[in-house]
Amino acid sequence: MKIKLIVLTFILFASQIMLQADTTSENSFIGKNTSVLKSDLMTPEALWAMGRVGNFTLTPDSKHAVYSVTYYSVPQNKSHSVIYTMDRHEKTEKLLTATNDNENGGVFINGGKKIVFLSNQGGNSQLWVMNIDGTDRKQISHEANEVEDFLLSPNGKKIILIQEVEDHSSIEKKYDDLPQASGMVIDDLMYKHWDHFVTSIPHPFVADFSENGVSNSIDILQGEPYECPMLPFGGIEQLCWSQDSKTIAYTCRKMTGRKYAGSTDSDIFLYELSSGSTKNICKPDGYQRPETDDLHSYKNQAVNKNATDCNMGYDTNPQYSPDGKYIAWLSMERDGYESDRNRLCVYELSTGKKTYVTEKFESGVDTYCWGADSKTLYFSGVWHGTAMIYTTNLKGQIKKITDSVYDYSIVQLTSDGKDLIVKRHSMSQADEVYAINLEHKNTVSQLTQENKYFYDNLTMGKVNERWVETVDGKKEQCWIIYPPHFDPNKKYPTLLYCEGGPQSPISQFWSFRWNFQIMASHGYIIVAPNRRGLPGYGMDWLEEISGDYTGLCMKDYLSAIDDFAKEPYVDKDRLGCVGASFGGYSVYWLAGHHEKRFKCFIAHDGIFNTQQQYMETEEMWFPNWDLSAAPWINDNAQTLKVYKDSPHLSIGKWDTPILCIHGMKDYRILSSQAQSAFDAAKMRGIDAQMLLFPDENHWVLKPQNGILWQRTFFNWLDKWLKK
Repeated sequence: MKIKLIVLTFILFASQIMLQADTTSENSFIGKNTSVLKSDLMTPEALWAMGRVGNFTLTPDSKHAVYSVTYYSVPQNKSHSVIYTMDRHEKTEKLLTATNDNENGGVFINGGKKIVFLSNQGGNSQLWVMNIDGTDRKQISHEANEVEDFLLSPNGKKIILIQEVEDHSSIEKKYDDLPQASGMVIDDLMYKHWDHFVTSIPHPFVADFSENGVSNSIDILQGEPYECPMLPFGGIEQLCWSQDSKTIAYTCRKMTGRKYAGSTDSDIFLYELSSGSTKNICKPDGYQRPETDDLHSYKNQAVNKNATDCNMGYDTNPQYSPDGKYIAWLSMERDGYESDRNRLCVYELSTGKKTYVTEKFESGVDTYCWGADSKTLYFSGVWHGTAMIYTTNLKGQIKKITDSVYDYSIVQLTSDGKDLIVKRHSMSQADEVYAINLEHKNTVSQLTQENKYFYDNLTMGKVNERWVETVDGKKEQCWIIYPPHFDPNKKYPTLLYCEGGPQSPISQFWSFRWNFQIMASHGYIIVAPNRRGLPGYGMDWLEEISGDYTGLCMKDYLSAIDDFAKEPYVDKDRLGCVGASFGGYSVYWLAGHHEKRFKCFIAHDGIFNTQQQYMETEEMWFPNWDLSAAPWINDNAQTLKVYKDSPHLSIGKWDTPILCIHGMKDYRILSSQAQSAFDAAKMRGIDAQMLLFPDENHWVLKPQNGILWQRTFFNWLDKWLKK
């Protein structure tokens, strides 16, 4: 045993050294990389070298933590997830991953003496267990399919395993004697979703668990063609255990095909292990969903009180209270509205009474957890460009407990209830883990220091808040990001940043692609306006955009850039406009309406033709709500406005160079949109360039593609704005 420990210690020490080493060879260990900095300015290579902190879990006594970090290698064009442990009070960390296998999802068992985690060491992702020091590693699950995630029961005797199961709701199963046939016979909608064709879906399996093995796994949705967690963004947070380990609460939208495509109506279900019975706690007993052939009929259901009581929108992410008397979840009111305000709903199990405890917070709840007393809940949400931490009680009395220029998200409460563990990021720093001491004036202390090397050696541009008057006399909050070593006596090229979503906030977010600090380090000032349609300014401001993509939200963009262009250090002859998704749509529309303000444009994954988009996208609730209706419905003045003012109809007024970027696996907004825009620009004789990624979706996830994206982005800007 002593020899084994010595060998393992040596391997771990060697892997720590490898973290600092070159990762260019095919099998090099991918870890911390501090060799990429050539100056104090951010570069694409430095951005991709940063570690990305994942899950963070405490021991029962909250003294130690296990967490994952993902590193990327540009030469190898891949990522590597590793596991660390931490002594929380000494803030010392130890790497436990010693191989090139991906390892993540660590959770403590046996009072914190052992760690259960996911590893692909055996060829696919399965459960493993090891001692807290990384010794005595062994595989304990041998499921037929990969284990994508897991959740242990409070008593440690059961476990939920997330695995893919076959689904042929929309795409017919292949003939057994034609295994190499590539064709797909499609019968219904939702045959594609975001970046893949749907032939399998995730299901939760419940199994017996011990540190020696996992057995007797049962699909709790056996025979049901519904996904859980819900794609594309749902994870293990969409399920939870009751405190007595007898019941599983899970999130599910029990629809397929055309119904699924037109509705966001998911519910919270309780699955009882002893009987195998399931109960929907969002809908009353006997509730029957109205049958309709009209995909647009759901939009106004929320005006009906009965529909509101039935929780007709997204209901997700359940959590039991510590005393087991309540279950909370995130609830949207209206069906078909994916960007509706997330309310925090508390359900009393004994009576079935629902209370919405964040009604006084006129924005959405992002993350939350219960307080130790089962009477308090902590939640994060965006207001005026930052995501802070708040508390609410069961009566809905809300109090703000953080106040700074960051974005917070909740991880968990310590076992003694004294500290709230959170993640925090800003426009100048990626996610790190912090503790908020709830007993000492909510003081914040940093736990992880994953990217300290970069922050110590890079100069970040200053981030300022600016409020601009809009055309209708309201105030619009903008973030201004200045270049490092900014000199107010110089003139700088300036970029208008157009946000996507279309209802995603410009809070203090950190992006590994649309990164404001890398733009600033390249010598640009960035103007990022929280235009109409973004959360954190009340519901009227949020919903101004629905059905009106080209109205006040576009005027807000122009108000912001016109106001800031008056500053003496802004070169008004070198303005650019960039954005992705709805931001890409904004770029395409502004290209025909900017009245020569801008010298170049960049649109990534944007909508160019709204009529084309309606027929091409897969989640039909999105265009039904945002565009108001299908383009063939001609009796709706608002709908006519949306389609008659589509960006492609203004191509005749385009007069400015444009770069069009798109992923060909983006099924939310197909790459035909960028190809159409590029082709139209070229046919008009406009300088244009297109960057297509055959293997990327709505994002750019592969390291070398990410570097190519950044280089192409800045080459285009420099060509037109730095002449």
